[in-house]
Amino acid sequence: MQRTPLYDRNLKLGARMIDFGGWEMPVRYTTVIDEHRTTREAAGLFDTCHMGEIDVTGPGSYAFLQRVLSRDLAGMTNGRMRLSLLTDHRGGIIDDLTVYRLGDDRYRLVTNAATKDKDLIWLRRVVQEEGFSGVEIADVTDRTGKLDLQGPRSAEILQSLVADSLSELKFYDFIETEIHGLGAVVSRSGYTGEDGFEVYVPAEAVGKVWDKLLDTGTPLGLKPAGLGARDTLRLEAGMMLYGNEINESVTPFEVVYGWTTDLKKDFIGSEALRKQKEQGIRRKLTGFELTGRGIARHGYAVLKNGRVIGEVTSGTFSPTLQKAIGMAFVLVEYSEPGTQVDIRIRDNRAEARVVPLPFYKRKIV
Repeated sequence: MQRTPLYDRNLKLGARMIDFGGWEMPVRYTTVIDEHRTTREAAGLFDTCHMGEIDVTGPGSYAFLQRVLSRDLAGMTNGRMRLSLLTDHRGGIIDDLTVYRLGDDRYRLVTNAATKDKDLIWLRRVVQEEGFSGVEIADVTDRTGKLDLQGPRSAEILQSLVADSLSELKFYDFIETEIHGLGAVVSRSGYTGEDGFEVYVPAEAVGKVWDKLLDTGTPLGLKPAGLGARDTLRLEAGMMLYGNEINESVTPFEVVYGWTTDLKKDFIGSEALRKQKEQGIRRKLTGFELTGRGIARHGYAVLKNGRVIGEVTSGTFSPTLQKAIGMAFVLVEYSEPGTQVDIRIRDNRAEARVVPLPFYKRKIV
């Protein structure tokens, strides 16, 4: 298994390590509930060095990205990032990723850890098969360290270490700055539903930045947090996980990614997605909460009047809402909020109700 540059530090902090997509990653340091609540109430620090970073540069980079990404990048200025999708010719989701415009003809794609290698293969294949010129694609994952600082006190903690002001940094803005003399990219973004930042520094220096953040933030309530809390936080916020809610068999209109799909432009998969939008979808990703006992898990059947109408993609007990929640694909006619369904939990059936996504939305002061 691969290890991040923070592996030894994670062990010293008492992390329980697990295999996550071929990476040995911390699932928790204390408990999932403690780290979840800490992130909602103060701040959590996540080792996300396993995420992929791919730089796309050169005079042909804009035209190339317009072809491979579902999102229209027209009007995107330096210092902005956007969520987008890589889709195949059938409209299936190869990956959901963020694209950073670092400068003229300079972009960075931040991918899911498990999809980075296949994303690279796909991007290089398109360059070759469609004859794009003036495009350089570089995998910079191994030389990039990434940390996620999330929670209502994250700006207060990070500001003391960053050379530039964070006060004017809006959601999905980023700056190229310095952290204790180290070159860094800091974006106001994240995967928890809270205010927070994603921090990119050279891989060889990420340990020093991790230590500085913990030294500065611990008196303000900061704690390291693992993949367990990251999963419960993203689920409460209605955010999807590759391999659960999305993959190549899923299209943007079947999940909550229709808004990232700009059908006015021609990108790979746009023709198939136009047809699907005209014809309509058969299944839809929905949120649900259990009204009966139990916790729904990935792969559990969703029933209506004893008939299977869908399948759970993710489920957990929500520490914030104090109830069992989840997401599932169901036939579209059963996707309206308020619809009563059952979840088959082993040999039992638990009553559930379809509810809107997200389950949790932070209060903006």
